[in-house]
Amino acid sequence: MKKITLMICLLMLSAGVNAQQEKGIIGYNNWLDNWTEFKPHKVDYGEANQILAGNISVNTKLMKKNVYILQGNVYVTNNAVLTIEPGTLIIGDFESKGTLVITKGAQIIANGLETDPIVFTSNRSVKKAGDWGGVVILGDAPINKFGNVGSYNLDLDPSLTVYGGNNVAANSGILKFVRIEFAGKKVKGADTFNGLTIAGVGNKTVLENIMVSYSGGDSFAFYGGDVNVSQLVSYKSINDDFKFTQGIQCRLFNSLAVRSSYLSSNKDGSRCMEVKSYEKKNDTDFTKKLTLVAASNVTMLNDSENIKADIQAGLVKEAVYVGESATLELKRSVVSGFSPAVLLDSKTEINPANLKKIKFEEMYFNQCNGNVTAEYNTTTNAELENWYGNSLFFNVSSQNDNKDTFVDIFNARRPDFRLQLGKTTASNDK
Repeated sequence: MKKITLMICLLMLSAGVNAQQEKGIIGYNNWLDNWTEFKPHKVDYGEANQILAGNISVNTKLMKKNVYILQGNVYVTNNAVLTIEPGTLIIGDFESKGTLVITKGAQIIANGLETDPIVFTSNRSVKKAGDWGGVVILGDAPINKFGNVGSYNLDLDPSLTVYGGNNVAANSGILKFVRIEFAGKKVKGADTFNGLTIAGVGNKTVLENIMVSYSGGDSFAFYGGDVNVSQLVSYKSINDDFKFTQGIQCRLFNSLAVRSSYLSSNKDGSRCMEVKSYEKKNDTDFTKKLTLVAASNVTMLNDSENIKADIQAGLVKEAVYVGESATLELKRSVVSGFSPAVLLDSKTEINPANLKKIKFEEMYFNQCNGNVTAEYNTTTNAELENWYGNSLFFNVSSQNDNKDTFVDIFNARRPDFRLQLGKTTASNDK
């Protein structure tokens, strides 16, 4: 078993760029402290003493003094508010594949504390990805499907899983200092649930300091809406760490994705970050907004003892995928150990207009087999490397060994530890 389980980036720019510009995790406070858990398999959460089942149609509060078991599909309906006290534990039932759905118009107030996070986890003695459903939040902010309406049903009630509308400022509540572990159940003949699904959610919703670990589907999936999100952690998801589609307008700050060559899926379509404007072109209203993601201070890391060998063995794919007509602006971020760092959809024509919509600035590409490349179109790769390698973008490419580039967070968790994802504690570079 490898000694360094999770490595976090401490990168300084080389002398050839701006000597004052720093990459990765810096600062005087580590925002991962206290509320995160990178070894959830080893935590004994105890037994449930309360059952959470059926529909919640009136304002309800879950108390820290209780341990709740989430049985089957639980819906918060009728514009009700589900409030969860800091430190509350909710266990997803394996047998009934418990799933929590916040329907359109309802709210969840899960406002944990750094020293007392709210935890959703599995009730199995040996926990695995996909043990239970996950958390689904549905709102009435715009999406780009015809009729401005979508439905996230899978094996859920289609009458309760409608999302989308015209309210950009919709408020679905608060998720702050929350962990979601071992979610992402497989649905027979369909797809997998995600750790956290955000569909048609508006920008008055607070989404900060959320960790999704060992998800059987995507860790974070955004379907349309308009959101500001920060301090998100995706740890060893089977599928995507961050999925964006259906015209989502998202500002993402100070976040982390850690993948494993041996646990995370290496199939096509599984990445740290997938940015698409649609899932089905025929369902998409192109008069509406297409997906736009503006992200900064994001670290995307493949946790491997031998990255080069894993790449050669085909165990590693791209970190970032940008689909046709989508816009991605990624700044001051780190991508380490992928093949390649970024892959552009084959339908994206490589021209100045499109390249202005796909921006990479002040990036650190480390141990990647290619930085920015085009899908199935190797003739344009040199052009792309030259474009993004322009000194005006301050992008850096390196082949540094992880042991020289990263710091073991577990060994570093002590009072004098001075690492933080992002440039500053106070502003988060927003």
